[in-house]
Amino acid sequence: MTYNYTPRGVCSRGISVELDDNNIIKDCRFIGGCMGNTTGICALVKGMSADEAIEKLSGIDCGGRGTSCPDQLSIALRQAVERN
Repeated sequence: MTYNYTPRGVCSRGISVELDDNNIIKDCRFIGGCMGNTTGICALVKGMSADEAIEKLSGIDCGGRGTSCPDQLSIALRQAVERN
């Protein structure tokens, strides 16, 4: 299942996440944002369970914004798991 999410409070404009039937992350892509950082985040979470990624990424802050691209990915994953 592929889930598309519109992040809030960060530079990236979109997140696309693909989960398999066991909620393992098969693919992850950010639209916009800091290309090196978002590409790195996606490379690190591929093959990881959505629950593990949510636990690791949730609450990470970027420059006092109260959120970050990793935090927004955790929100996207949480919503994707609920729908999967």
